[in-house]
Amino acid sequence: MELLHTDEPQVVLPPTRPQKELYRRALIARVPANVLRLIEYWVDLNDFRNLAILETSSPLNLINFATDAAQTDEVLSCVVNLKRLNDIRFVNKFLESANEKLRIGGYFIGCVETARQREQRLLAKYVRPLNHIYLFFDYLAKRVWPKLPYLKSWYFKLTNGRNRVISEMETYGRLYSCGFRLLETVEADSKLYFVAEKNGEPAYNTEASYGPIIKLPRVGKGGKTIKVYKLRTMAPYSEYIQQFVYERYGLQAGGKMKNDPRVSALGRFLRKCWLDEVPMLLNLLKGDLKIVGVRPVSAHYLSLYPEAFVTYRQQFKPGLIPPFYADLPKTFEEIVASEDRYLSAYERYGFFTDIKYFFLAFYNIIIKKARSN
Repeated sequence: MELLHTDEPQVVLPPTRPQKELYRRALIARVPANVLRLIEYWVDLNDFRNLAILETSSPLNLINFATDAAQTDEVLSCVVNLKRLNDIRFVNKFLESANEKLRIGGYFIGCVETARQREQRLLAKYVRPLNHIYLFFDYLAKRVWPKLPYLKSWYFKLTNGRNRVISEMETYGRLYSCGFRLLETVEADSKLYFVAEKNGEPAYNTEASYGPIIKLPRVGKGGKTIKVYKLRTMAPYSEYIQQFVYERYGLQAGGKMKNDPRVSALGRFLRKCWLDEVPMLLNLLKGDLKIVGVRPVSAHYLSLYPEAFVTYRQQFKPGLIPPFYADLPKTFEEIVASEDRYLSAYERYGFFTDIKYFFLAFYNIIIKKARSN
């Protein structure tokens, strides 16, 4: 096996000596002890023909090496890449390439400096108040600029995508969108190392959005998928980890994800003031929504409802103002019962039911300061 000819350092060694010891020596020089233990737990370092250990930002390097390494069936049991995701120009392309070269159940081990870790590093690097000033401009340059329409192309031309700010939740969302599921994480040297298992094919999302206005897929009348406009309150790719967040955090009072880590600080403010829902007026004009109606929810959230009620619920158009604000239910079961009462009443009395619920919601929101969190 020959080394790839690339200007980037790689942890790839020919199988001329006991492979496990060679890999181990190379890894000791690259990663902390707890990360080495993580890799050794999940990876058989002796299985060199089904293993790729790299330090590269190029999907092409991964594809070429993986094809050479797995000479029989061109699938690997594990890919380890020690290059930070922050420095990979096309993150999803790289993850998709790793997915293609892994067998189902194979592992991808990588690392990222999360936004939280970056903030801690920069605040510790400079004295106050310079550290906060530097952090502010760093956030604008490395987080906001790469996501601005028309301007982001110049960012990538100047930086080649290196040293971007990526949040922990965005990292997980990208992994899940590329056909992986998270198994374990370890923090070391201001980086988050993760182990992800291939459990499917990539979504090949060509409509990923990073801007302030997003289009969320929601289930509309008749089970049809509609795109609901909102101001961004979550990390990019958050829709791919809804099941992950639900399993880890569950639901809180009001039916929302409990302590949802996908929501940003700005997002919490926008939600508190309902500003995030202003763009939904476009859906009202398009006819996807009406003023009062059940909340437009994702396919995953809808799967939590009783099956018989899902069929019944899909007979009606969702709305901007859900019956939640009229009844103020606390648990998920109470939310289902509240929507059932509303739909039954709407089926009998139509527009008059919407008038009643509109004024009940108006009273609770304005007078009682009701919120859905």
